[in-house]
Amino acid sequence: MTFAFDLNRRLAAIVLGRAGMDLYPLPDGMETESAGQFAAEIGGSAGNIAVALARQGYRTALLGPLSEDTVGRFVRKHLASFTVDTSRCRAIAGEYRTSLAICETRLEDSETVFYRNGAADLQLRAEDFDSEFIASATVLIVTGTALAAEPSRSAAMEALRLARAAGTFSILDVDHRPVSWRSADEALRTYTDAAGRCDAVVGNDEEFGVMGGGGAGGLAAAARLVKDGRRFVVYKRGDAGSVTITAEKTFETGVFAVDAKKPFGAGDAFLGNLVAALLGHRKMEQAVLRASAAAAYVVSRRGCASAMPTGAELDSFVQSHSIK
Repeated sequence: MTFAFDLNRRLAAIVLGRAGMDLYPLPDGMETESAGQFAAEIGGSAGNIAVALARQGYRTALLGPLSEDTVGRFVRKHLASFTVDTSRCRAIAGEYRTSLAICETRLEDSETVFYRNGAADLQLRAEDFDSEFIASATVLIVTGTALAAEPSRSAAMEALRLARAAGTFSILDVDHRPVSWRSADEALRTYTDAAGRCDAVVGNDEEFGVMGGGGAGGLAAAARLVKDGRRFVVYKRGDAGSVTITAEKTFETGVFAVDAKKPFGAGDAFLGNLVAALLGHRKMEQAVLRASAAAAYVVSRRGCASAMPTGAELDSFVQSHSIK
């Protein structure tokens, strides 16, 4: 199964959602409270996914406001250094702030602290884009955090409507953060609405569990999405690999064996490189395999955006590492 994507559009992808600054205690393995130095780089699911695509050679834009302050300008400047287009990232002054996270590079007892009060990215409005901008991209990726609050929720739904009208392939990355939602029921209803507007959905077992109404119904919820018309769904299971469901077949993919340095970043690497592989006209099985390789590549290194592999680096990794 491959997709006949139109690659003559100005952008390969638009990624809608949050980008922020991540601070990593140094040296690697250090707990935050004992650190004397920190390394700063791009973070946030949408920012990381955009960088992953750009590192694979695809022209990508981020859609999400950034604060008009030093943190927002840091994010804008560093995204540009990865060639990510930030022209539609409206600068917001006043009380709203670009997200900040402190992330420990250690596998055991790793703690990440998020600062998202008055999050600038959740101020995305439908006026920040138009039908021409959405139609300029081959793929639109909506990250689930953007659905957690208004006005971003309505703006994201409008972007999905415009994508369908323009023939832009749309993907929901569930990206569930419970602290961002008022209730599990609200998350369930909103994700279900968004998924119904998309061509594909990607998430992990816990996220599909939310979409299944809790309990062990996540895989069944994923399968229902394909029955209801989604082109594919990828159900990620951490160390157990993933299950990909299409109308034609269901298949499992394992994970690559690495010495992990941290427990985060894999999901963003997976999605960005999955989309890159599909844009490169690779078959679905091959695309998921490369996405799994990228996830392993990133967790074995510090950082998220800076750890995203190039095409050549990912090729080398796949050839030199075995899959469990």
